Amino acid sequence: MIAVTARAKINLTLDLLGKRDDGYHELMSVMQSIELFDRLLLEPADDLTLELTLRSGVSRWLPKDERNDVMRAALLLQTRCGVQMGAKITLEKFIPTQAGLGGGSADAAAALLGLDRLWELNLSQQDLMDLAAELGSDVPFTLVGGTALCRGRGEVLQSLPPLPATHLTLFKPPRGLSTTRIFQALDLSEAAPLFSR
Repeated sequence: MIAVTARAKINLTLDLLGKRDDGYHELMSVMQSIELFDRLLLEPADDLTLELTLRSGVSRWLPKDERNDVMRAALLLQTRCGVQMGAKITLEKFIPTQAGLGGGSADAAAALLGLDRLWELNLSQQDLMDLAAELGSDVPFTLVGGTALCRGRGEVLQSLPPLPATHLTLFKPPRGLSTTRIFQALDLSEAAPLFSR
């Protein structure tokens, strides 16, 4: 069995620089990994399956099919690498959903790392980063973690010196917010003069 830790992240800064031609927002953000984490357990299997262990405070509605970021990562890896093997994946979920903490992205990144080992693919760091960028804007950062300046839509990373150890308090309202929906609803037209300077 292979165990992989999927660490949550926070955005220490987040600047939106405009809308891109591909529909994403151009951003610049300093991201930081934190100690809150999910854990993936991976075992060899004939089929690809996902089981969930949901801890206190985590939404009970998480899907176990291709709508889950872990399964999306696994299916992408199978397709791109021509993998015929399966895996039994158990996701121990501690990171709250729809909290801006990158839990789904971290789970996808952990799935890439864990399945690369389980299936003995020996992918390069760049190969993993390319797959991560396909899965989502925060997945490349959560693949490497630490402290980084993130640009583009989040996939262009520049490592920064680690922050000193500090305490952090997170508050999560009962209802969550979808990052995708927030960005879709964002109207930067009133801020346009700022971007033209």
